Amino acid sequence: MVVENPSGEGGLPGQESFEFWREVIRQSRAADMTSDHVETFTGQVRQHQLGPVTVLRMSVPSLRVRRTGRMVRRVDDESYHLTLLTRGRGVAQGAQPRPESALAEGSFHLVSSSVPYDNLFFDPYGSGRQQPRVEALGVDIPMSLLPVSPDRLRAVVGRALPGREGSGALLAQFLLGLDRQGAALRPVEASGLGMAVVDLMSAWLARELECEQALTPETCHRELVESVRAFVRRNLHDPTLAPPVIAAAHHVSLSHLHRLFTEHSGGETLAAFIRRQRMDKAHRELADLALRTLPVQAIAARCGFPRAPEFSRAFKAAHGLSPREHRAQALSSTRPTIS
Repeated sequence: MVVENPSGEGGLPGQESFEFWREVIRQSRAADMTSDHVETFTGQVRQHQLGPVTVLRMSVPSLRVRRTGRMVRRVDDESYHLTLLTRGRGVAQGAQPRPESALAEGSFHLVSSSVPYDNLFFDPYGSGRQQPRVEALGVDIPMSLLPVSPDRLRAVVGRALPGREGSGALLAQFLLGLDRQGAALRPVEASGLGMAVVDLMSAWLARELECEQALTPETCHRELVESVRAFVRRNLHDPTLAPPVIAAAHHVSLSHLHRLFTEHSGGETLAAFIRRQRMDKAHRELADLALRTLPVQAIAARCGFPRAPEFSRAFKAAHGLSPREHRAQALSSTRPTIS
């Protein structure tokens, strides 16, 4: 679901725009929302339903979200709301006497429907003719799906959590990828990816709390596979990238890695995944207008192929055209015509 309600010509005026947007968000969380930019408000929401998990991308000029003790007592759907701030800043105030927590771009913030909170999100750089924008990815997840108890999780609820390293960075990149590809997912895929979000979130929170023993073997296995996928994408340029290297980097045996990866990848082997990622990257970069002056061999090297003949054979086997034929065809279709 994508909801856009711009103010101005052809759209709702600011106040009506804000009320419309607020009603959309209230469908997923019972909280009071206000903004310093109500009169000129424009908001965007993109929502993907992944089985029991909901992923939302939001863009607003500013927002204050409050859930009071009275709201908690009146209705509690026993859910967590995780926010990844991708643009702007925030100030989070949880249950007293916890001090305020400053939120920066790239950080996570977890709130519980069972605990009051008061969070402010704003853009410190927006001014003049350019309206401020705050952008974030949110995850709504039932408490019952996480293996860590709510009592244990209270230690991290309401404060800023790192999203740029370790399992936090892995979760952040996974969510960003989900948002980009969500519209293309089939229902069966969406449900499986929802459980992958649960597993990655569980592993990340367990490590933050130093209680990895609470994780099920299945959760640990899923996290390992996602970590391997991310490692492959980061190192496609390395011609030595191969299953033995990846197993050593993740401190697991090669046979264990092969078995888990194939089991959690619909039968695709790790070696096949590496080849596919390399060919997909080469296919994109050869068709990229910004890289048109880069020699084909340079793109081959960026994809882990130091020898041109090997690259040409692999590319033609994967895509049915030679690298040069694909580039010529792709660039001719994007080159502007002169009439």
